[in-house]
Amino acid sequence: MSTLSDTLANLDEKAVLSKVQEELSHGRPAVEVLNELSEGMTIVGKKFERNEYFLSELIMSAEIFKAAAKVLEPMIPSAFQQVLGKIVIGTVEGDIHDIGKNIVVTFLRSAGFNVYDLGVDVSPAKFVDKLKETKAEILGLSCLLTPGFEAMKTTINKLSEAGMRKRVKVIIGGAVGAVVTKDWLPKVGADALARDSVEGVRLAKKFVKAMERRH
Repeated sequence: MSTLSDTLANLDEKAVLSKVQEELSHGRPAVEVLNELSEGMTIVGKKFERNEYFLSELIMSAEIFKAAAKVLEPMIPSAFQQVLGKIVIGTVEGDIHDIGKNIVVTFLRSAGFNVYDLGVDVSPAKFVDKLKETKAEILGLSCLLTPGFEAMKTTINKLSEAGMRKRVKVIIGGAVGAVVTKDWLPKVGADALARDSVEGVRLAKKFVKAMERRH
């Protein structure tokens, strides 16, 4: 009999939701069920890295995870929700693409991050205000259009002007290779480039661990 994590990794939404209800009916704590779903997302990420899964499978796994998490979250007291770190994320000003960003958000949440998703066409000031409000350690900037270069650069400059650049790590992504390239990193002033959602989670974990070691 396959586990809940395997069932999610096999992208069987109906079976996942059925197993979630079954586990709950047997008295299993919702937080344990959610943790097992997170393990399933990790398996999906590994399959993606091995080229066994592609973008369509990532989208499907994210939708299944969200549907199952929606059932579980009201049953999980905030005290039991382990938070690895806080991230503000959004698609930069002038760009309204969000499919890739939405996948990253789901993978980050499944990994245990508290994610503040500002949506699309987000102004530099809005990013900075949210970082001030939440005291998030990481900023994720996404774009699929070339004008996003200037929007990213302006956002990071605003972060510096607000005196927050040293404490916030900036990860950029989007149409990596086609639009966003490694050449952008020094030019816009970002810390890292994420080629996909799996790498985005890995980078976020790495930055949070590095910050913890400093404190």
